Amino acid sequence: MGFIKLQTLLAFTGALMLGHACTHVSAPSKQKEIFGIQQQLADLEESSGGRLGVSAINSADGARVQYRADERFPFCSTFKVLVASAILKQSEIDIHLLTQRVFYSTKETTASGYAPITDKNLEKGMTIAELCESTIQFSDNAAANLLMKQLGGLDVLNTFARSIGDDSFRLDRWEPELNSAIPGDLRDTSTPTSMANNLQRLILGEILAAPQREQLAAWLKGNTTGDTRIRAGVPNGWIVGDKTGTGSYGTTNDIGIIWPPNGAPIVVAIYFTQLKKDAPPRPEIIASATRLIVTAFS
Repeated sequence: MGFIKLQTLLAFTGALMLGHACTHVSAPSKQKEIFGIQQQLADLEESSGGRLGVSAINSADGARVQYRADERFPFCSTFKVLVASAILKQSEIDIHLLTQRVFYSTKETTASGYAPITDKNLEKGMTIAELCESTIQFSDNAAANLLMKQLGGLDVLNTFARSIGDDSFRLDRWEPELNSAIPGDLRDTSTPTSMANNLQRLILGEILAAPQREQLAAWLKGNTTGDTRIRAGVPNGWIVGDKTGTGSYGTTNDIGIIWPPNGAPIVVAIYFTQLKKDAPPRPEIIASATRLIVTAFS
């Protein structure tokens, strides 16, 4: 698909968003619970020594949990949800896109810093669908870079974000440089609110056609990198589809959808970063925040 066609598709998506615009506010019946969890999240943040950002939406009634939700955080690999989504949006009018095979070089996989799946397929290449799956489920950086090239570059992904109603998302660099997560640096950042809203629109809304929406959800449910994060904070039997992100300064992120067995989906975006460049990731912070969210919405 050419750039002009993609721009036309994005313009159509933007018009669709205006037609389905809605405002989500915390339901009155949840005010007490939400106030309580905010204090608990503040206590969790204080004990962690880092900065925590949370935005969670109970899709049953629109109730929200917000903590530093409109502050900017380095998104690291959580941006890959938007990469795969933009590709899926293209596939709605280019029916052969996902089966298109892409060939690449060792130089491209090495430069990406992390290529667990693409490295194994250098000789035969990979289809666009396989690159999307590797990007979401294994956080393969080379796959993400190849998909961004397929889209037409960083500006096109930023335009896609705007087209679905996200005015906060800004992607400035390629993998792996975007993971520097320098405190105060606005590059490659977004807000928990924006990322939660994106997930709600993409997985539970009508931005994507049903087959593409189902495919994105399937890729997220098959993620292999999130067992110690959101997944570790939900009860047994609950289904999670998520995308993690990890970077310098101990940055530890996870965004996803939680499907309780007998309840409406819960959208979660949790971001955590620290002040020391070599600080280790803290997946247990993500799990603890998730438990608080689940309790608040129970």
